[in-house]
Amino acid sequence: MPVAQREVAVRHELLDRLADARTNTDRLFDLVKPEFLYDRPIPERHRIVFYVGHLEAFDWNLLRERAIGVETFHPEFDRLFAFGIDPVGGGLPTDLPKDWPAVSDVREYVAGVRHALDEGLEAGMLSETLREFPLSLLLQVAIEHRLMHAETLTYMLHQLPLDRKTPPQLKPELVLGPGMPAIIEIPAGRATLGLRREDPSSFGWDNEYEENTVEVPAFSIDQFPITNQQYLEFLTAGGYENPDFWSREGWDWKSKNNISHPGFWRNHTGVWYFAGMFEEVPLPMDCPVYVSHAEASAYARWAGKSLPTEAQWHRAAYGTPEGNERPYPWGTEAPSQTRGNFDFQRWDPTPVGAFPEGQSAFGVMDLLGNGWEWTSTLFSPFPGFEPFPFYRGYSADFFDNKHFVMKGGSARTAACMLRRSFRNWFQPHYPHVYAGFRCVSH
Repeated sequence: MPVAQREVAVRHELLDRLADARTNTDRLFDLVKPEFLYDRPIPERHRIVFYVGHLEAFDWNLLRERAIGVETFHPEFDRLFAFGIDPVGGGLPTDLPKDWPAVSDVREYVAGVRHALDEGLEAGMLSETLREFPLSLLLQVAIEHRLMHAETLTYMLHQLPLDRKTPPQLKPELVLGPGMPAIIEIPAGRATLGLRREDPSSFGWDNEYEENTVEVPAFSIDQFPITNQQYLEFLTAGGYENPDFWSREGWDWKSKNNISHPGFWRNHTGVWYFAGMFEEVPLPMDCPVYVSHAEASAYARWAGKSLPTEAQWHRAAYGTPEGNERPYPWGTEAPSQTRGNFDFQRWDPTPVGAFPEGQSAFGVMDLLGNGWEWTSTLFSPFPGFEPFPFYRGYSADFFDNKHFVMKGGSARTAACMLRRSFRNWFQPHYPHVYAGFRCVSH
């Protein structure tokens, strides 16, 4: 196939992926009973109605001038729905439901944007003339931005009271874990972080560049993420009452907000339950615990260990005893349902170790899916970092020494973002993420 034809085929494939991503997020909003679309389930975030408009506003603001060259038809909504929020330091939004437009008007805007984009993109498939940035790059940004929101919106809807959601009908089959956790010894070796900018075959966000290699001394790491059972031992031992296990900032956050247990746990008459997406169930002891970075760090200190660095996590996940590195923990094959709990197959976690086909060359399990994993590494640029010119704040706004790198993925992470170089990040005191951890020692 000639190069030009191949490029057009790639762009059509990307349009199909964009349509699939839209279907994914549309289904999420359908879970919310209409009368609750103005709720704010997480105090630090916008109301749900904002996100109904935001996903299309992002695509429109990214692609309208750069890809299809048409006039806007609703500049007020283009601005209103342009940016989400990530307040640090306690500042919370104070808007009221009446401050937002009617849902019918927002949905009309969404439909108008989709029609204009689809028509313009289809017409422009055959040409890259007058484009400052490749169309394929812009489409990949739009697709992954939406898929990221397919996950973070689930965090938000998870916090919506159960009676305000309409659960889907299908439930996946149950899976079982393999038994007792173990400690894995990882020999010294290298960890390759990031992507090479010269590699045109790979898409990455700006923080994934430039590729760099880190020499990692030998260490030991938990074979599985820390489970609810293990974390309950920390809680029962008084872990939330002893400031010695907490950083000063973590202790202040815990005390100020009366944090006494993981955010996904509920206690009813002395019995612990897990607050799932659509129901509360007795606490599944063999599933990974979901906690904030502050809570994960406190557990690690209690255990006499620490959270892994980003490089240690990479070494355990992608390194091999022979010295080479793999694109995925299990090898070169693309992610599939037998490798882990990811790509929207489930809403809630599964027992640790339930997917042995996903283990690394060293035997470390559950590295991709079933919950992001906190590291001790502050989110910062790699050497050679350059912000996306069309999205300069995507990463740079968070290089503030207040966010920590997370690796891996959750049940709601799209398969395309399971690539080795992908980096996620969150504040240490944000309890709503599907994030767990494992410990290391030297």
